[in-house]
This record gives sequence, C-alpha cells and structure tokens, in this order.
Amino acid sequence: MMTIFRYTLRRFRGQILGWGIALALFGVLLVSMYDMIAAEQEQFEELLKVYPPEISAFMGDIGTFATPEGFVSIEFFSYMPLILGIFAVLTGSGLLVSDEENGRLDLIMAHPVSRTALFLGRLLAFVAATVAILAIVWLGLVVPMNWSSFDIGWGRMWLPLLSLLAELLLFGTLALLLSMLLPSRRMAATTAGLLLVASFFITGLAKINENLEPVARLSPLNYYQAQDAFQGLNGAWLAGLLGSAVVFAALAWWRFQRRDIRVGGEGGWRLPLLPFRRRAGAGS
Repeated sequence: MMTIFRYTLRRFRGQILGWGIALALFGVLLVSMYDMIAAEQEQFEELLKVYPPEISAFMGDIGTFATPEGFVSIEFFSYMPLILGIFAVLTGSGLLVSDEENGRLDLIMAHPVSRTALFLGRLLAFVAATVAILAIVWLGLVVPMNWSSFDIGWGRMWLPLLSLLAELLLFGTLALLLSMLLPSRRMAATTAGLLLVASFFITGLAKINENLEPVARLSPLNYYQAQDAFQGLNGAWLAGLLGSAVVFAALAWWRFQRRDIRVGGEGGWRLPLLPFRRRAGAGS
C-alpha cells in the first residue's frame, strides 16, 4: 500500500505545486494589500454601507472588511471551496476510474496487489496532496505577516483551513463514490461539481430567504467555517464533515471491491431488460 501511496503522491506533484503556489501568491498579494485597506478604513466603511445584503450573504460580514479576519475571509476564504473544490472533484473522480478508462487499471491489478491496498494507497495520497496544497497556501498567508500589520497569528490561520480541508475531503470522496456508481469519470465529476455549486448557492441564498433554511441544513457548505473559525472552530461541524467523508470513502471502497473492472473506455448503465420487453420482441 505504501508503494502505491508514494507513487500516486509523486503523480500529484504538479497539481500540488500548481494549485499551492498559485493560491499562495494570491495570499501574498492580499496580505500586502491589507495595510492600504486599513489606512483607508473610514472610506471603505462608508462604501460598504451602500452594498446590497446579497453580497454579504455570499461573502461574509462585509462590516468587518477592515479587520484582518474579515478581510481574509471575504477576499480569500469565502470562495476557496469553489476554487479548490475543482481540484477535489476532478482528483476524486479520477482516482481510480481514470486509469480504468485508459485501460491501465486491469494491468495494475494483474500485479500482486489487493484492491483494498490500491484503494487505500490512492485515497491517502489524495488526502496528503490536499493537505500539502493547504500547507503551501498557509505559508503564503502567514509569511507576509512579518512585513504587514495583518496580524492574525500563525496558529489561528490554520483554523479556517481545517474547515476547508474537511469540505474538500467530503466533495473529493463524494466524487470518488460517484465514479464507482456512474458510467464514466466525466459524469461523476460533473455531478459532484453541480452538487458543489448548488451547495454554495443554497447556503448563500438561505441567508436571504428564510424559506430555504431547511434545505440549507442539508448543504455541506452550510457547515463551512471561514470567518467564524477565527473565533474558535465548531468541533461538531468539523467532525460531521470529516465523518461524512469517511462514509463516502467506505461506500466507494465497498463498491470498488464488488465491481467489474473495464478494460478501457467509458461504461454504461447496464440496466437489465424488462421481461415484458423480451416477450414483446419475441412476439413480433
């Protein structure tokens, strides 16, 4: 299993560096801009008063924009689930099925390796790659603090990243499960991506329309903690997200143990023909 883990993690090197460095540089830019925002605090507060409440629903409390916690939450963490969710969904959906559709998975399984070892090795590599990306992002946010009045603290900056990690693992394992159930990786990634986007909008709209609150309780992003995490993580919410990810991963493992591996290409639904259709065909 460790051999599979190391090999898969090496395959993720480009994605780790690409996503991590790009978002870290964006974090450096934001932190360097904060001093300008803080210096013009009164002007920004006047400007924010005319903003519609819909913006606050999706971006957080814009009244705290001039504070370090509010600034980084609104300008960075508010939409990170959507941005890094692309990585999680694409990686999770292709963790096993991409090799299957390319005709390589049956060759890999011909070696003396169990399905469980292959599954766990690749799943752990996905988790490690996600943590590595967030670690690089964390460095991009905390290192520039040495030359800025942006003072949150190195340890506190990890709090919203932990909530973000739980969300990414949830949607990544959901995409993995869907890849085991749907005919193709493309369909699994599309479905998981649509659920991610729907969760984002339902969570935001529920803050405007109270009638959507019952639906929003089913949305994973309803339990995402960005600015609130700086005041202390809600452990129950974090555990719920991680627990859901474990359940999705366990179901995906169970399905992988029992499914037939394709030689290559996309699969089909494999729906059985109904008996009356067979009789109708015979009669004609």
